[in-house]
Amino acid sequence: MTAAQQARSRGARRWAIDLRPLRVTDYRRIWLGNGIATFGFQFTAVAVPVEMYALTRDSFWVGLLGVAGFLPLLVFGLWGGAVADARDRRAVLLGGSVLLWASTLGLLAQALLRVGSPVLLLVLVALQSVAFAITSPARSAILPKLVPKHLVPAASTLNYTTFTAASVVGPLAAGLIFASWNTDVGLPIAYAVDAVLFTVSLWATLRLPSLPPEPDPEGDGTPRRAGLASVVDGFRYLATTPVLLLSFGVDLIAMILAMPRALFPEIAHERFDGAGAVGWLYAAIAIGSMLGGLTSGWIGRLRRQGLGLVLAVVGWGVAIAAAGFAHQLWLMVLLLGVAGAADLVSAVLRQTMLLVYAPDRMRGRLQGVNTVVVAGGPRLGDLRAGATAAAFGGGVAWVAGGVASAVLVVVLAVAFPALLRYRAATPAGPDRAKGGDGEPAAAAADGGRATTASGGDRE
Repeated sequence: MTAAQQARSRGARRWAIDLRPLRVTDYRRIWLGNGIATFGFQFTAVAVPVEMYALTRDSFWVGLLGVAGFLPLLVFGLWGGAVADARDRRAVLLGGSVLLWASTLGLLAQALLRVGSPVLLLVLVALQSVAFAITSPARSAILPKLVPKHLVPAASTLNYTTFTAASVVGPLAAGLIFASWNTDVGLPIAYAVDAVLFTVSLWATLRLPSLPPEPDPEGDGTPRRAGLASVVDGFRYLATTPVLLLSFGVDLIAMILAMPRALFPEIAHERFDGAGAVGWLYAAIAIGSMLGGLTSGWIGRLRRQGLGLVLAVVGWGVAIAAAGFAHQLWLMVLLLGVAGAADLVSAVLRQTMLLVYAPDRMRGRLQGVNTVVVAGGPRLGDLRAGATAAAFGGGVAWVAGGVASAVLVVVLAVAFPALLRYRAATPAGPDRAKGGDGEPAAAAADGGRATTASGGDRE
């Protein structure tokens, strides 16, 4: 290999996604199971709002799906995080997964029986949300137990990129189903695909070893309880870290004000007049996130992570607003893809700050808060978009949300500059280093690192 070829190879490795975590058997198995299950879930994620809009012809009802998803997240996400810090995390995952599977089977049954009840759809979505809220903190908290510490950021990025890849292919496949069959036939097919593929995730979880949380080094040895006091303790810890609070705050603003998901069925129907267009709209953000994840190596070398997070969230709002003006499907998909790439960057930086900061004894509870923010924010965004569209129309609801999101994030960042000052730490020994704002920066207990990690879901 010539010197030029070697230089190109090194350059590619610096930009390409890190695949080393896949060498670890337990992680590889759970990654595969979750990836296949995530692909299956995209069929349900498209089918439910399509069914709701077909039943009601009203985006407000589609927006109510966000309420049905958010309220259980608010309660059970925090409680699920406390449970993940007090119980065997494998057992928590299994219990929540069985409940999630049962709710999917319920959606399949009501579609086959043609019940046609918007209220029943809301109930089943709420049940799915309860199950997700229980499993998500435990699933995130076990990651440092499955791979060596220095591979945690790379494994997190793999998880997020796999999720976004499934979010690209899944909605497109769901769109083909609804383009090929009418709603009465397409809905049972979509729900059945989800139910069948989810069995792979159950298998992968069953193969996990026991994963109890680490004991509190400052405790008296008594078992930790998953009660209100434990949840409050997690919030008390979070209150001492303004950088994490601000990172959650800007994400909530972006998702509540600028998430256009509830408007996709209406916009596809009014502007593009084709059932296949809705699949492209649901896939577009994930396409951008996937491409961003595949080229995410540079993010790990970013020192001013706080500034990068703010710029990424502002970029999300601007791209969403621009997409709202598009009347060509290809242009709307392109701009939503740009928004998705910005969302990938913000998720990577936000989760980097969280994963390298939180101790294991707090990881479940903080991931519970993260679940409420990451999954609950878009659901509140569904409600906001649906209600605004009902009052002013889908186009106004879309554009105004993106603009408001970008402006408010800038205002928040300027008013509370701790996030803008935050920098990733250079290796500084076993203890956390201090960032530019006096807050602990992104250094790890194995000598300090500032590499990529990614967060959760816009599920």
